[in-house]
Amino acid sequence: MRQRNAWPKMITAAGTRTQGEKASQRRPRRPVIDLKSYAPAYLTWIANKLSGGASSAYLRAFGVGIETWRILVLLAIEDRLTAQSISKTIGMDKASVSRVFKSMQADGLISVDLDEDDGRLRLATVTDKGRALHDRILELAQERERVLLSVLSADERVALLDLLRRLHDNLPKVEQATSEFLDLHYPEARTRRPRG
Repeated sequence: MRQRNAWPKMITAAGTRTQGEKASQRRPRRPVIDLKSYAPAYLTWIANKLSGGASSAYLRAFGVGIETWRILVLLAIEDRLTAQSISKTIGMDKASVSRVFKSMQADGLISVDLDEDDGRLRLATVTDKGRALHDRILELAQERERVLLSVLSADERVALLDLLRRLHDNLPKVEQATSEFLDLHYPEARTRRPRG
């Protein structure tokens, strides 16, 4: 019978040690994260594995990676977008979005023009070729979503999307709490430059 809550192999394997190993590693217990009940771990694992699988499939079938697909999705919904607005929506850094813009422009998937109202802003627009590629990838993306959610009932899917939206909307509070924690416990972090 299949175990309902099967944890990733890494977690169960890391927790199994022989008697000899246990005896030789008797150290005081230190605090660790309980991965079985740590929500950020599951969100990260799911996002990373979904992105990796999608990127691999899209590269094989369509010759583009997940970043191109994400930008095509937004440009198919909106007429024109800046790198900054895309960066804010999907959480990709602006420099990466700009690099993908250049690649997409070279491949004829988007056109990039200066904003008439603000000459400093560059606006991307999806081309007919880009829209056709979006439409081809869309079917596979929706099939992946269908299979991912197939273990949930219709009511559970609605509840999941509501929960995910609420978590997403709560991210600014997470960053605020992080900043306050660092100010209180690690004030030197305020002036330290992050490393790549």
